Amino acid sequence: MNTSSLNRAGMAGAYKTHGRLFLLCMFLTLAGLALPPQAQAQAYPSRPIKLISPLAAGGTGDTLARQFGAQMAKVLGQPVVIDARPGAGGQVGLEAVAKAPPDGYTLAITASAVVIIPAQRANAGFDALTDFEPIGLVANTSQVLVVNAASQFKTLADLLAYAKANPGRLNYGSSGNGSLTHLNTEMLKQMTGVFIVHVPYRGSTFARNGLLGREVDFVVDGLLPALPLIKDGRFRALGLLDSARSSSAPEIPTIAQAGVKGYASDTWYGLLAPAGTPKEVIQTLHAAAVEAAKSPELRTALAGQGVQLTVSSPAEFRTLLQSEKTRWASVIKFSGAK
Repeated sequence: MNTSSLNRAGMAGAYKTHGRLFLLCMFLTLAGLALPPQAQAQAYPSRPIKLISPLAAGGTGDTLARQFGAQMAKVLGQPVVIDARPGAGGQVGLEAVAKAPPDGYTLAITASAVVIIPAQRANAGFDALTDFEPIGLVANTSQVLVVNAASQFKTLADLLAYAKANPGRLNYGSSGNGSLTHLNTEMLKQMTGVFIVHVPYRGSTFARNGLLGREVDFVVDGLLPALPLIKDGRFRALGLLDSARSSSAPEIPTIAQAGVKGYASDTWYGLLAPAGTPKEVIQTLHAAAVEAAKSPELRTALAGQGVQLTVSSPAEFRTLLQSEKTRWASVIKFSGAK
């Protein structure tokens, strides 16, 4: 056989081989497409997941992100890497997640800032209901209204009665304009019709110190940092902002129990993915969150920090986001908070 014939034979063999490979690849591709969604989703996750925390470093939310993320990693079999981006009150981190690929590898842990920021800023860069897929509410914590122990006000009723009789004579400190401590107090003003002057500080620590120094008449603060000051007699608690009493301080009545019927502002944290993330991925992440919350070690550690784990379904979390968006838009309009 001459060289030309050998070349032709070799080429024919190569074509046959490539043809078989092509048909095999097509078969495998079609077989993969024929699998039910649950089977296709089994490959997720195949690499580390980034959990962006737009919350202040060292705070309750940031601690929750790290400890809960570590427990989810054990369930998922892949690292959950915390990416702290607390800029602009949470806007920087949340906008990054909203614009991330919807593949389940970039998530956010958020508090109410996800609905508050768009109501305050035209350039927020995201909407809580259209730019994210809810994975689930994962935890609740508490805020409390406190006065200095030397204050004349023994109860919330005392404080509100004075405020009604003396408009503008009382003031309160918050952790900053547009913060949850600011808006929670504005909601109290909205529901009771009192006029109390707002004094914004550069964070909750400064507001707390302002109350210790009697620069302001009261503050709304996180229960966890306020509780030691309540127990050692420097602060007096007038009411918990939650819908129910806290197991960490069952002796403190809620604001509704203290006389403002209908007042309730639970502080919550939840997990979000970018809009368009496949439902199967959301289900995997939700199941991992449910399993993570069952950890006795995690529950004990977070309970000691005033955090109660309570995982909701994605649908329940979406309903919460809808109601929170409506509620805070009303309070922001009333207060003019920017």
